[in-house]
Amino acid sequence: MQNFKGFIVREEGSEIKAELETLSLADLSEGNVVIKVEYSSLNYKDMLAFQKNGGVIRNYPQIPGIDLAGTVLNSKDPQFKKGDQVLGAGYGLGVDHTGGLSEIARVPGKWLTKLPDTMTTRTAMTFGTAGLTAGLSIDALLKAGMKPADEVLVTGATGGVGSIAVAILKQMGYQNLTALVRKQNQVEIARKLGADATLDANTLKNGKPMQHQIFDHVLDTVGGDVAASLLSMVKVGGAMSMCGNAGGNQLKTSVLPFILRGISLLGIDSITPPAKVQDRVWQKLATDWDVSEQLVVDEISLSDTLSVIQKLKEGQHLGRTIVKVQ
Repeated sequence: MQNFKGFIVREEGSEIKAELETLSLADLSEGNVVIKVEYSSLNYKDMLAFQKNGGVIRNYPQIPGIDLAGTVLNSKDPQFKKGDQVLGAGYGLGVDHTGGLSEIARVPGKWLTKLPDTMTTRTAMTFGTAGLTAGLSIDALLKAGMKPADEVLVTGATGGVGSIAVAILKQMGYQNLTALVRKQNQVEIARKLGADATLDANTLKNGKPMQHQIFDHVLDTVGGDVAASLLSMVKVGGAMSMCGNAGGNQLKTSVLPFILRGISLLGIDSITPPAKVQDRVWQKLATDWDVSEQLVVDEISLSDTLSVIQKLKEGQHLGRTIVKVQ
Protein backbone atom coordinates (compact mmCIF):
# COMPACT_ATOMS: atom_id res chain seq x y z
CA MET A 1 0.00 0.00 0.00
CA GLN A 2 1.28 3.46 -0.89
CA ASN A 3 2.22 6.05 1.69
CA PHE A 4 -0.43 8.48 2.92
CA LYS A 5 -0.80 11.71 4.88
CA GLY A 6 -1.72 12.00 8.53
CA PHE A 7 -1.09 13.99 11.69
CA ILE A 8 1.49 12.73 14.14
CA VAL A 9 1.72 14.11 17.68
CA ARG A 10 5.17 13.69 19.20
CA GLU A 11 6.64 14.47 22.59
CA GLU A 12 9.88 16.42 22.25
CA GLY A 13 11.32 17.21 25.65
CA SER A 14 8.87 19.43 27.49
CA GLU A 15 6.88 20.21 24.35
CA ILE A 16 4.30 18.53 22.14
CA LYS A 17 4.80 18.83 18.39
CA ALA A 18 2.02 18.02 15.92
CA GLU A 19 2.74 17.90 12.21
CA LEU A 20 1.17 16.59 9.02
CA GLU A 21 3.54 13.88 7.81
CA THR A 22 3.86 11.14 5.20
CA LEU A 23 3.02 7.86 6.89
CA SER A 24 2.89 4.13 6.15
CA LEU A 25 0.97 1.18 7.57
CA ALA A 26 3.86 0.64 9.98
CA ASP A 27 2.83 3.86 11.74
CA LEU A 28 -0.67 2.52 12.49
CA SER A 29 -1.83 0.52 15.49
CA GLU A 30 -2.90 -3.08 15.00
CA GLY A 31 -6.41 -3.89 13.82
CA ASN A 32 -8.27 -6.26 11.53
CA VAL A 33 -9.98 -3.64 9.33
CA VAL A 34 -8.13 -1.14 7.11
CA ILE A 35 -10.14 1.94 6.15
CA LYS A 36 -9.74 4.73 3.63
CA VAL A 37 -10.76 7.62 5.86
CA GLU A 38 -12.97 10.16 4.09
CA TYR A 39 -14.01 12.38 7.02
CA SER A 40 -13.12 12.93 10.65
CA SER A 41 -14.18 15.73 13.00
CA LEU A 42 -12.64 17.97 15.66
CA ASN A 43 -13.89 17.80 19.23
CA TYR A 44 -12.86 19.23 22.59
CA LYS A 45 -11.13 15.94 23.35
CA ASP A 46 -9.11 16.25 20.14
CA MET A 47 -7.90 19.66 21.30
CA LEU A 48 -6.71 18.09 24.55
CA ALA A 49 -4.86 15.42 22.55
CA PHE A 50 -2.71 18.16 21.00
CA GLN A 51 -1.74 19.61 24.41
CA LYS A 52 1.04 18.75 26.83
CA ASN A 53 -0.56 17.03 29.86
CA GLY A 54 -3.94 17.15 28.12
CA GLY A 55 -4.86 13.85 29.76
CA VAL A 56 -5.80 12.19 26.45
CA ILE A 57 -2.60 10.86 24.87
CA ARG A 58 -0.10 9.27 27.24
CA ASN A 59 2.15 7.36 24.86
CA TYR A 60 3.85 9.01 21.90
CA PRO A 61 4.03 9.21 18.95
CA GLN A 62 0.30 9.06 18.25
CA ILE A 63 -2.14 9.86 15.46
CA PRO A 64 -5.05 11.85 16.97
CA GLY A 65 -8.68 11.89 15.85
CA ILE A 66 -11.34 10.29 18.05
CA ASP A 67 -13.75 9.52 15.20
CA LEU A 68 -13.74 8.65 11.51
CA ALA A 69 -15.92 7.59 8.59
CA GLY A 70 -14.79 5.96 5.39
CA THR A 71 -14.63 2.90 3.16
CA VAL A 72 -13.15 -0.51 4.00
CA LEU A 73 -10.06 -1.33 1.94
CA ASN A 74 -9.61 -4.81 3.40
CA SER A 75 -10.94 -6.71 6.36
CA LYS A 76 -10.23 -9.85 8.35
CA ASP A 77 -13.39 -9.27 10.38
CA PRO A 78 -16.33 -11.28 8.95
CA GLN A 79 -18.73 -8.41 9.72
CA PHE A 80 -17.07 -6.17 7.12
CA LYS A 81 -15.91 -6.53 3.54
CA LYS A 82 -14.05 -4.39 1.04
CA GLY A 83 -16.22 -1.49 -0.10
CA ASP A 84 -18.36 -1.30 3.06
CA GLN A 85 -18.84 2.18 4.42
CA VAL A 86 -18.21 2.37 8.15
CA LEU A 87 -17.86 4.83 11.00
CA GLY A 88 -15.99 4.66 14.27
CA ALA A 89 -16.14 6.79 17.41
CA GLY A 90 -14.76 6.36 20.90
CA TYR A 91 -12.97 3.30 22.23
CA GLY A 92 -9.24 3.98 21.87
CA LEU A 93 -9.31 5.99 18.66
CA GLY A 94 -6.90 8.90 18.80
CA VAL A 95 -6.04 8.10 22.42
CA ASP A 96 -4.09 4.87 22.74
CA HIS A 97 -4.81 3.69 19.19
CA THR A 98 -4.02 5.61 16.01
CA GLY A 99 -7.04 7.68 15.05
CA GLY A 100 -8.98 9.40 12.31
CA LEU A 101 -6.76 12.34 11.33
CA SER A 102 -5.05 10.18 8.75
CA GLU A 103 -5.91 9.16 5.20
CA ILE A 104 -5.70 5.49 6.22
CA ALA A 105 -6.76 3.93 9.53
CA ARG A 106 -6.44 0.38 10.89
CA VAL A 107 -9.03 -0.43 13.51
CA PRO A 108 -10.44 -3.45 15.37
CA GLY A 109 -13.73 -4.36 13.70
CA LYS A 110 -15.55 -4.44 17.04
CA TRP A 111 -15.03 -0.67 17.26
CA LEU A 112 -16.83 -0.01 13.97
CA THR A 113 -20.44 0.47 12.93
CA LYS A 114 -21.77 0.05 9.41
CA LEU A 115 -22.91 3.37 8.02
CA PRO A 116 -26.73 3.57 8.07
CA ASP A 117 -28.23 3.34 4.58
CA THR A 118 -29.52 6.93 4.57
CA MET A 119 -26.30 8.48 5.91
CA THR A 120 -23.19 9.65 4.02
CA THR A 121 -19.70 9.63 5.51
CA ARG A 122 -19.83 13.43 5.56
CA THR A 123 -23.09 13.45 7.51
CA ALA A 124 -21.71 10.81 9.86
CA MET A 125 -18.89 13.14 10.87
CA THR A 126 -21.15 16.18 10.92
CA PHE A 127 -22.51 14.32 13.93
CA GLY A 128 -19.32 12.44 14.91
CA THR A 129 -18.51 11.78 18.54
CA ALA A 130 -20.47 14.91 19.47
CA GLY A 131 -23.63 13.60 17.81
CA LEU A 132 -23.24 10.17 19.35
CA THR A 133 -22.81 11.77 22.78
CA ALA A 134 -25.82 14.05 22.30
CA GLY A 135 -27.89 11.07 21.18
CA LEU A 136 -26.81 8.95 24.14
CA SER A 137 -27.63 11.83 26.49
CA ILE A 138 -31.11 12.29 25.03
CA ASP A 139 -31.68 8.54 25.10
CA ALA A 140 -30.79 8.41 28.82
CA LEU A 141 -33.04 11.38 29.67
CA LEU A 142 -35.95 9.86 27.75
CA LYS A 143 -35.58 6.69 29.81
CA ALA A 144 -35.62 8.90 32.93
CA GLY A 145 -39.00 10.29 31.89
CA MET A 146 -38.23 13.42 29.87
CA LYS A 147 -41.27 14.64 27.86
CA PRO A 148 -41.79 17.40 25.24
CA ALA A 149 -43.78 19.56 27.68
CA ASP A 150 -40.95 19.58 30.25
CA GLU A 151 -38.65 22.49 31.03
CA VAL A 152 -35.31 21.31 29.60
CA LEU A 153 -31.94 23.08 29.71
CA VAL A 154 -28.89 22.26 27.58
CA THR A 155 -25.45 23.54 28.62
CA GLY A 156 -22.66 24.33 26.17
CA ALA A 157 -25.50 24.89 23.74
CA THR A 158 -23.42 26.31 20.87
CA GLY A 159 -20.64 23.73 21.16
CA GLY A 160 -20.52 20.37 19.42
CA VAL A 161 -22.62 18.18 21.72
CA GLY A 162 -24.90 20.97 22.95
CA SER A 163 -25.78 22.37 19.52
CA ILE A 164 -26.75 18.94 18.23
CA ALA A 165 -28.79 18.21 21.36
CA VAL A 166 -30.72 21.49 21.07
CA ALA A 167 -31.53 20.86 17.39
CA ILE A 168 -32.66 17.26 18.04
CA LEU A 169 -34.86 18.20 20.99
CA LYS A 170 -36.52 20.97 18.99
CA GLN A 171 -37.16 18.54 16.14
CA MET A 172 -38.71 16.15 18.67
CA GLY A 173 -41.22 18.84 19.62
CA TYR A 174 -39.81 20.21 22.88
CA GLN A 175 -41.49 23.55 23.60
CA ASN A 176 -39.68 24.80 26.70
CA LEU A 177 -36.06 24.47 25.69
CA THR A 178 -33.44 26.70 27.31
CA ALA A 179 -29.85 27.03 26.08
CA LEU A 180 -27.11 27.96 28.53
CA VAL A 181 -24.72 30.44 26.87
CA ARG A 182 -21.75 32.45 28.11
CA LYS A 183 -21.26 35.06 25.38
CA GLN A 184 -23.68 37.42 23.66
CA ASN A 185 -22.80 36.19 20.17
CA GLN A 186 -23.99 32.69 21.18
CA VAL A 187 -27.58 33.82 21.82
CA GLU A 188 -28.60 34.16 18.17
CA ILE A 189 -26.95 30.83 17.27
CA ALA A 190 -28.78 29.03 20.08
CA ARG A 191 -32.08 30.56 18.97
CA LYS A 192 -31.52 29.46 15.36
CA LEU A 193 -30.81 25.92 16.55
CA GLY A 194 -34.20 25.87 18.26
CA ALA A 195 -33.79 27.20 21.79
CA ASP A 196 -36.92 28.93 23.10
CA ALA A 197 -34.91 30.86 25.69
CA THR A 198 -31.31 31.42 26.74
CA LEU A 199 -29.72 31.64 30.17
CA ASP A 200 -26.44 33.46 30.81
CA ALA A 201 -24.01 31.10 32.53
CA ASN A 202 -22.43 34.07 34.28
CA THR A 203 -25.63 34.54 36.32
CA LEU A 204 -25.52 31.08 37.89
CA LYS A 205 -25.04 31.01 41.65
CA ASN A 206 -22.55 28.55 43.06
CA GLY A 207 -22.39 27.12 46.54
CA LYS A 208 -26.10 26.81 47.24
CA PRO A 209 -27.17 23.17 47.54
CA MET A 210 -30.84 24.04 46.95
CA GLN A 211 -32.22 26.79 44.70
CA HIS A 212 -35.60 27.43 43.10
CA GLN A 213 -36.86 24.47 41.08
CA ILE A 214 -36.74 25.59 37.44
CA PHE A 215 -35.86 22.68 35.15
CA ASP A 216 -37.37 19.22 34.84
CA HIS A 217 -34.27 17.95 33.06
CA VAL A 218 -30.76 19.18 32.28
CA LEU A 219 -28.50 17.89 29.53
CA ASP A 220 -25.06 18.95 30.75
CA THR A 221 -21.99 18.99 28.52
CA VAL A 222 -19.77 21.16 30.74
CA GLY A 223 -19.34 19.75 34.24
CA GLY A 224 -17.63 21.65 37.05
CA ASP A 225 -19.32 24.56 38.83
CA VAL A 226 -21.94 24.93 36.09
CA ALA A 227 -23.19 21.40 36.68
CA ALA A 228 -23.10 21.83 40.46
CA SER A 229 -25.18 24.99 40.27
CA LEU A 230 -27.75 23.49 37.92
CA LEU A 231 -28.17 20.37 40.07
CA SER A 232 -29.68 22.58 42.74
CA MET A 233 -32.26 23.91 40.23
CA VAL A 234 -33.66 20.56 39.04
CA LYS A 235 -37.28 19.89 40.00
CA VAL A 236 -38.53 17.02 42.14
CA GLY A 237 -38.16 13.74 40.27
CA GLY A 238 -36.10 15.31 37.49
CA ALA A 239 -32.82 14.17 36.01
CA MET A 240 -29.54 15.54 34.77
CA SER A 241 -27.21 13.84 32.26
CA MET A 242 -23.47 14.54 32.31
CA CYS A 243 -21.07 13.93 29.44
CA GLY A 244 -18.29 16.55 29.58
CA ASN A 245 -15.70 18.25 31.75
CA ALA A 246 -14.76 21.47 29.94
CA GLY A 247 -15.82 23.33 33.11
CA GLY A 248 -13.73 21.11 35.38
CA ASN A 249 -13.56 17.61 36.79
CA GLN A 250 -14.77 18.48 40.27
CA LEU A 251 -18.46 18.39 41.20
CA LYS A 252 -18.93 20.44 44.37
CA THR A 253 -22.44 19.64 45.52
CA SER A 254 -24.32 18.04 48.38
CA VAL A 255 -26.67 15.12 48.82
CA LEU A 256 -29.69 17.41 49.37
CA PRO A 257 -30.97 17.57 45.77
CA PHE A 258 -30.87 13.78 45.68
CA ILE A 259 -32.50 12.99 49.02
CA LEU A 260 -34.97 15.90 49.17
CA ARG A 261 -35.99 16.08 45.51
CA GLY A 262 -35.20 12.57 44.34
CA ILE A 263 -33.37 13.70 41.23
CA SER A 264 -31.23 11.36 39.12
CA LEU A 265 -27.71 11.99 37.86
CA LEU A 266 -27.03 10.13 34.61
CA GLY A 267 -23.47 9.49 33.49
CA ILE A 268 -23.00 9.24 29.71
CA ASP A 269 -20.33 6.90 28.37
CA SER A 270 -19.65 7.78 24.74
CA ILE A 271 -16.32 5.93 24.69
CA THR A 272 -17.45 2.32 25.11
CA PRO A 273 -21.25 2.19 24.78
CA PRO A 274 -22.67 -1.30 24.08
CA ALA A 275 -22.73 -1.97 20.34
CA LYS A 276 -26.51 -2.35 20.22
CA VAL A 277 -26.97 1.00 21.99
CA GLN A 278 -24.52 2.75 19.67
CA ASP A 279 -26.15 1.22 16.60
CA ARG A 280 -29.60 2.36 17.79
CA VAL A 281 -28.42 5.94 18.31
CA TRP A 282 -26.71 6.08 14.89
CA GLN A 283 -29.90 4.81 13.25
CA LYS A 284 -31.82 7.56 15.04
CA LEU A 285 -29.30 10.17 13.86
CA ALA A 286 -29.78 8.89 10.31
CA THR A 287 -33.58 9.14 10.48
CA ASP A 288 -35.79 10.78 13.15
CA TRP A 289 -32.93 12.74 14.72
CA ASP A 290 -31.27 13.86 11.48
CA VAL A 291 -30.65 17.58 12.07
CA SER A 292 -27.43 17.72 10.05
CA GLU A 293 -28.78 20.45 7.74
CA GLN A 294 -29.58 22.69 10.72
CA LEU A 295 -26.17 22.62 12.37
CA VAL A 296 -23.39 25.20 12.22
CA VAL A 297 -20.73 23.23 10.31
CA ASP A 298 -17.34 24.18 8.91
CA GLU A 299 -15.50 21.81 6.57
CA ILE A 300 -11.71 21.96 6.50
CA SER A 301 -8.83 19.96 5.06
CA LEU A 302 -6.27 18.05 7.11
CA SER A 303 -3.80 20.91 6.67
CA ASP A 304 -6.19 23.34 8.40
CA THR A 305 -6.50 21.21 11.54
CA LEU A 306 -4.09 23.10 13.79
CA SER A 307 -5.83 26.45 13.30
CA VAL A 308 -9.14 24.97 14.49
CA ILE A 309 -7.43 23.21 17.39
CA GLN A 310 -6.22 26.63 18.50
CA LYS A 311 -9.77 28.04 18.35
CA LEU A 312 -10.98 25.15 20.50
CA LYS A 313 -8.20 25.85 22.99
CA GLU A 314 -9.12 29.55 23.18
CA GLY A 315 -12.86 28.88 23.54
CA GLN A 316 -13.55 30.59 20.20
CA HIS A 317 -15.01 27.56 18.42
CA LEU A 318 -18.70 27.28 17.57
CA GLY A 319 -20.71 24.35 16.25
CA ARG A 320 -19.05 21.50 14.39
CA THR A 321 -15.87 21.26 12.34
CA ILE A 322 -15.48 18.30 10.03
CA VAL A 323 -12.21 17.34 8.39
CA LYS A 324 -12.26 16.19 4.76
CA VAL A 325 -9.35 13.80 4.98
CA GLN A 326 -9.02 12.63 1.37
